[in-house]
Amino acid sequence: MARVLLVEDHPRLASLVQRALEAAGIACDTVERIDHAWPALQSQAYAAALIDRGLPDGDGLALVQRLRERQQHLPCLLLTARDALHDRITGLEAGADDYLTKPFPMDELVARVRALLRRPPVQTSLEPSFGDLQVQPALARLVCGEQTVALPRSELQILLSLMQAGGTPVRRQALEAAGWGAHEAVTPNALDVALHRLRRKLGAAGSRVRILNQRNVGYALAD
Repeated sequence: MARVLLVEDHPRLASLVQRALEAAGIACDTVERIDHAWPALQSQAYAAALIDRGLPDGDGLALVQRLRERQQHLPCLLLTARDALHDRITGLEAGADDYLTKPFPMDELVARVRALLRRPPVQTSLEPSFGDLQVQPALARLVCGEQTVALPRSELQILLSLMQAGGTPVRRQALEAAGWGAHEAVTPNALDVALHRLRRKLGAAGSRVRILNQRNVGYALAD
């Protein structure tokens, strides 16, 4: 079953959209703010995102732009009460795939989401890089110059999540979800241990990349 993320702060509308999608066989998670959406997008492989423009912490278009700046090609449908032509053009030029003006019939929303899900995925790098590091997920290892370092699954997924964020802090909860999944029992310090091991391995490989802890914000890569 495809799973999408809905970023909408109006509780009734969010509930209606979620019910309509799930009735159509599309799983839907809901968040109300941009700063809640970003860690969700880093920790879950969504098939598409439905994003309201008028959110409590800013214009949802900024979330689309952030995804595109990081070369993330997740299909995005903007939901907005702004119906002016220049608003639609701005949204599409910023990287949105489609634009739906409020109020809208639920069957039209479902049809547009299905159309997004039918599009072939954009091919992205199979071996992401950051600074002097490259990760080879298929081989479960990182490469720095001539050095190669094997990584267990949890460390591999944490590093991939940090790389995908492109230097933007990733919240602790998102890294835990990336490393062990939502249903695995982990000890309270499991992430700290994994990050310690990753830092040690980066240093041993001679990498310039560092994992920084931004207090009360999250963890980020820095070159």
